[in-house]
This record gives sequence, structure tokens and C-alpha cells, in this order.
Amino acid sequence: MTVEIIYEAHSTTTDNEAGISTGGLPGLLSAQGRREARELGERRRGQDIAAVFSSDLRRSVDTARIAFPDGRPPIHEDARLRECDYGEFNGRPSRLVAARRTRHLDVPFPGGRSYRQVLAATDSLLQDLARDWDGRRVLLIAHTANQWALDCLLAGASPEDALEVPFTWQPGWTYTLPSGWNGHPGGTSRPPR
Repeated sequence: MTVEIIYEAHSTTTDNEAGISTGGLPGLLSAQGRREARELGERRRGQDIAAVFSSDLRRSVDTARIAFPDGRPPIHEDARLRECDYGEFNGRPSRLVAARRTRHLDVPFPGGRSYRQVLAATDSLLQDLARDWDGRRVLLIAHTANQWALDCLLAGASPEDALEVPFTWQPGWTYTLPSGWNGHPGGTSRPPR
């Protein structure tokens, strides 16, 4: 069996609207973001989702709670789904952060994390999902770095190449997590052979 993963980016924040990279900061949904969160819930109702896993950063938690206000499916907050922490660059203009992304695949942002650390954290979550949710469909609500990590871990994207591609929003991505997913330190997991 497998786990079907539906990934959705958190809804629009006031920082997004201002061209700011929130990174490891909580973030606040804008009025548009609250509308988008309600639309996410409407779009995903009736899809037999067993559970929602959300980053524990405020913008993702608020997206999940607005989308599923009755707590069905159950919402689980997980720090492993946090955005890349840009350290000294949290809250700085997005153009500055985007220009530095490829420099921080392995080297953490000053005072923050590297994208490789995001990959490892996402991989750790995938191991738990494979063990605990086999045969089910789950929804992840997180950040652009997590979608990048899922592309690398489950869709075969090269980490270096994937960091070069600007994030483009769409109404969800679907990934298949093979049974027996065996993660490795550094986020270099491969499906079992």
C-alpha cells in the first residue's frame, strides 16, 4: 500500500502581499488569505482525508483551522513542516532571500537553517507517515520549502535544480509515499527496493 499526500501551501499572508519573506517568523494571514483558507476547505471536503498535518507556524495553523473549523479531519501541528528559517533574513524583502537560496542548500542562513535541514525534517515526517498512515490520504499544509522537499524526496527532483525554480502557487500537489519508506540522514531517502 501507499500513503497519498496532498500538499497545500498556507494561504496568503500580509508579508506575501508586501513582498516580504517571513521564513521562521509566525506570519499573519491577510483578508485574501482567510478567503483562500475557506476555499481550501471547500475544495478538499469529501475527499476522504484521514488527517491534516500543518506546520506549527501561525500562518499554516490558521490556514488549517479556517479550512477545517470543525476539526474534521483532525489537525496535527508538526514543527518538521516549518519553512526554511532564514535567520537574519527573516522578514526581509523576498527578492533578497530568493537571490541567496542556492547558497544555502547545505550552509544554513546566518542564524537560521539550510534547505538540506528542511529536507531532512520533511524526510523524518515522511517516515512517520509511511509507518502510521499506510493506505490513507493525508493533507499537508506548509510552506514553499516543504513543497521543494517533497519534489526532491518523492518526485525525483535534484535539490540543486529545484532551488533554482521559483515557487508558483497552484491548488495543491499530490504525491505518493511508498510503503516502507526508509529515510536516511540528510534527506536522501529512496523508496525500498
